[in-house]
Amino acid sequence: MSHVQVGEKVANFKLHASNGKEVSLNDYKGKKLVIYFYPRDMTPGCTTESCDFRDFNGQFAENGAEVVGISPDDLASHDQFIAEYNLPFLLLSDTEHTVSEQFGVWKELSWGGKTFLGVERSTFLIDEEGVLVREWRSVSVEGHANEVLEAVKA
Repeated sequence: MSHVQVGEKVANFKLHASNGKEVSLNDYKGKKLVIYFYPRDMTPGCTTESCDFRDFNGQFAENGAEVVGISPDDLASHDQFIAEYNLPFLLLSDTEHTVSEQFGVWKELSWGGKTFLGVERSTFLIDEEGVLVREWRSVSVEGHANEVLEAVKA
C-alpha cells in the first residue's frame, strides 16, 4: 500500500481526539500542522518525546504551527497520559491504524527478538494548504522536537 509522499496533498482524515471531539485534518487548514506518531502512551521514549513537544509547544504556536500526537492507544489511555504529563495539545486515537497506514508508519517491527505490527516513531510537517512538506521517519527522540521546530521556523 502506498502512503503520502513529501510534496503531496494529504488526504483528509478524521480521528477521535482527547478533547472528546472528532478532529479532521481539514480543521487545521490555514495553519502548519506537526503530527507526531508514537507507539504507546506512558512508555519511556514516548513520554520523553511528548514532553519535549510540550516544552516547545509555545514556540510552535508562535510560528503558526499546531502539534498533535497520534498513537493506537484509546482515549482513556490518552486522557491519563495528558493528565500525568500536562500535555497541552490533542492526542488522537488511531485504534484501527488507518491514519498510521496513510502515512506509512504502521509496519512490521522487531524488538527483543520478537516481530510485531506497530507504529514506527515518525513526525510529519504539513503546510497551511495541507501539503506534506517534511517527514522524519524512525525518529530518535533526543533533540527531535527542537529539529522539527527549526523546520517550522524555516
